Amino acid sequence: MADPTRRRGVSAARLQGDLPDELHVRISPMRRRHLRAVLRIEAQVYPRPWSFGLFVSELSQKGTRCYVVAHVGRTLVGYAGMLQTLDDAHVTNIAVDPAWHRHGIGARLLLTLVREAQARGLRHVTLEVRVSNHGAQALYRRFGFVPAGIRKDYYPETPEDALVMWAHDIDTPAYAERLAAIEASVRGSTSVEGLREAQ
Repeated sequence: MADPTRRRGVSAARLQGDLPDELHVRISPMRRRHLRAVLRIEAQVYPRPWSFGLFVSELSQKGTRCYVVAHVGRTLVGYAGMLQTLDDAHVTNIAVDPAWHRHGIGARLLLTLVREAQARGLRHVTLEVRVSNHGAQALYRRFGFVPAGIRKDYYPETPEDALVMWAHDIDTPAYAERLAAIEASVRGSTSVEGLREAQ
């Protein structure tokens, strides 16, 4: 169930002038203390949400995981995570509070994950997305993700297939230019705090 206090926080933030051109989003490592707000969003956006225990397990594997949260003021508005295998990164989840869609939160989160993958010396990034989620697919294509196959009935609760997408050669100057262009197109400002210290 949604936390009404958090809902008031979202409204208050907007009343204080957090329009897209003025918006400041702070991204930092996900901590256990964030999980109440994370689970609230998780329950809104996923038909089969992750459990508290699963998030705790993921957060404990710092060597091969990276989970971040996005705040506007004191309000947690989104989160994302990835795992690494050899020289690949796999985006495990990316979610934005529905009240904060169309503010570039998802793009900021994905920028952070991809740059973390680069910092870890990884070369490729993959993810799965619902075949019906054309909005997310458009975002991923901006980042250079291309379709590579279908996983049948990947989302059994719907049921629905997953489109597997890959972004290759993220360690090249050309890809760095792509990220810089995406960052420049996101309205407002973003700060990333404490990510390297969290490893």
